[in-house]
Amino acid sequence: MSQSYSTATYRLYDDKADFDKKALGIAVGLTVGSWTELPEVAKQQMEKYLGKVVSVDVHEPDTGERDKRFADITIAYPDLNFSRDLPALLVTVFGKLSMDGRIKLLDLQPSSEFLSALPGPKFGAAGVRDLLGVRDRPLVMSIFKSVVGFDLDNLREQFLQQALGGVDLIKDDEILFENPLSPLEKRVPACIAAAREAQQQTGQKLIYFTNLTGPTFKLRDNALRAIEAGANGLLFNVLAYGFDALAGLAADPDIAVPIAAHPAMAGALYPSPHYGIAAPLLLGKLMRLAGADLSLFPSPYGSVVMPKEENLAVRDVLLDAKLPQKPVLPVPSAGIHPGLVPLILRDFGPEVVVNAGGGVHGHPGGAAAGGRAFRQAVDAVLGGIPLEEYAVNHAELKTAIDRWGVRTA
Repeated sequence: MSQSYSTATYRLYDDKADFDKKALGIAVGLTVGSWTELPEVAKQQMEKYLGKVVSVDVHEPDTGERDKRFADITIAYPDLNFSRDLPALLVTVFGKLSMDGRIKLLDLQPSSEFLSALPGPKFGAAGVRDLLGVRDRPLVMSIFKSVVGFDLDNLREQFLQQALGGVDLIKDDEILFENPLSPLEKRVPACIAAAREAQQQTGQKLIYFTNLTGPTFKLRDNALRAIEAGANGLLFNVLAYGFDALAGLAADPDIAVPIAAHPAMAGALYPSPHYGIAAPLLLGKLMRLAGADLSLFPSPYGSVVMPKEENLAVRDVLLDAKLPQKPVLPVPSAGIHPGLVPLILRDFGPEVVVNAGGGVHGHPGGAAAGGRAFRQAVDAVLGGIPLEEYAVNHAELKTAIDRWGVRTA
């Protein structure tokens, strides 16, 4: 049987380095530790554990820009060296190496054998749509805002107003943790009751992504508590808890609700060109492999901006048909208002979640009007009608445009 390998690609900046030598040092150092000093008998025994240099692509800058000299290096790691879980793979390919100068992990290509051990999302994009019965348009999500210090009645009313606006998904704010004012067992039933009340008026199903928090070893129990209380979705701060925590939740047959991955802490890892983990890998591929059904990430337009090239690369890997795990709904976020919907649908296509907090709650007519403005904006774009024209007969959209305008580029 042929041996299987998983590959990692890095970008290494160095104004003097012999990149071929550096690549060989990575391949050896992160696998068998040393090679040339070994006797031939030991080399024969250790060969199957040795990393291999796949490619070294050097970029030589113009004279006077030596600090911009870099190489993209790909190393193949024997699957024999690590167990079939993401922490083992990440520590192998980038644990110690992440501290070795200006080096960034660009991508991972796990072997088919490794991928087969990761079930990925339980629902994925299609499964979430099936739960909602919505298959012919982008989904719209609203976010709880100003939740810290709110009592149960205020939270329920805020939820109800969002739901009345016709949004498909509502998520907790990621900083809403267990607290005496709105404990999980009371908050979830109150919000689900509000969802049912709104559905009687809108005729629309809704998923409520309850923030899953608490000590790591209590996450499963807390997830089951939330589901027992009526939660039909979970929000999870993946990078604070780790990819394996998400993988465990997603693989658990008793946690039969979709999971939305929040990108909190991601800014410590992806923005630098010289360090960390590239956004498409961090917020795209790894989230999908670990089992997120939706992945939130900064949009290219709003208040927390990611460069569009990176942004669309995150989308591409979330939806890539070549991966065996189910495709994941991309959720570009932060600073989104109805006037951005044409850009979002142009750039991301129909398989996207339009996600807003301030763009819903900041509508002069209130959160219900804010939700309706987003739905109207989506309908306008799908109908090929300019927002300003559609707004003539849709008051909520007109008010939103008057407040935020319409972005065309």
